[in-house]
Amino acid sequence: MGPIRRRLIWGAALLSPTSAFAEVCSQERPSWDGLPVTALGEFLILMQTPVVLLLIVVTALVIRFRSEWGGLIVVVGWSLSTYLVIDWAGTNPIRTSAINEGCIGNPALFIVVAAAVCIGVVLYTAPLKRGNKSGDQ
Repeated sequence: MGPIRRRLIWGAALLSPTSAFAEVCSQERPSWDGLPVTALGEFLILMQTPVVLLLIVVTALVIRFRSEWGGLIVVVGWSLSTYLVIDWAGTNPIRTSAINEGCIGNPALFIVVAAAVCIGVVLYTAPLKRGNKSGDQ
């Protein structure tokens, strides 16, 4: 069991994040200061992307004019932005190593806020129930 354990320990040491992965963070987040990014920090970074800023403006317009079709477009937009911003499958090796290094944080807060915006838009832009004007019930 000694040689197998030794190989496992060396394999784990080679897979752990080291300074060789630090150049990944300089590509992904050039202004990263070396401290691990928190969930709130990642939320703020993701909310500043151009797509999300455009969605915030369009969401405000949809809520202002209470548009049902606009609400549908906004919900699809928020869903797509969440999918595109977050690497769900973990297939991007650069992003995965940046997460291991600490320059990309947990996106859970962004996902929760995007879901809450979608739910709020759907509920707010839902058609209003109106009384039957013909008098039949």
